[in-house]
Amino acid sequence: QVQLVESGGGVVQAGGSLRLSCAASGRTFSSYPMGWFRQAPGKEREFVGAIRRSDSTYYADSVKGRFIISRDKAKNTVYLQMNSLKPEDTAVYYCAADGGGILRLGLRDPSSYDYWGQGTQVTVSS
Repeated sequence: QVQLVESGGGVVQAGGSLRLSCAASGRTFSSYPMGWFRQAPGKEREFVGAIRRSDSTYYADSVKGRFIISRDKAKNTVYLQMNSLKPEDTAVYYCAADGGGILRLGLRDPSSYDYWGQGTQVTVSS
């Protein structure tokens, strides 16, 4: 059974940093596309960033220059380093994996991803 488990969320002051982890089990995703999304109350789930099979990374404009995605293939884990956090970054953050490896609807579309974690809350206070 495939599982993605996020951790590392919490409460932080504006300008602070957090690092989220997404540990996969049940299969290896070390060479598969992985994405990060977030959902704030009353809003739709939105793309944050993704890492492709090539390990190239892509980010939403709202987080570009502040967030960094990386992965540890040996640990089957993807990370989201979040720096210079803003109150508008407050949301539940989800990691996702594309089991087919082709991102059939593009890396920004949630429907491209087959597996999802349960989410971790990030709250940024002003």
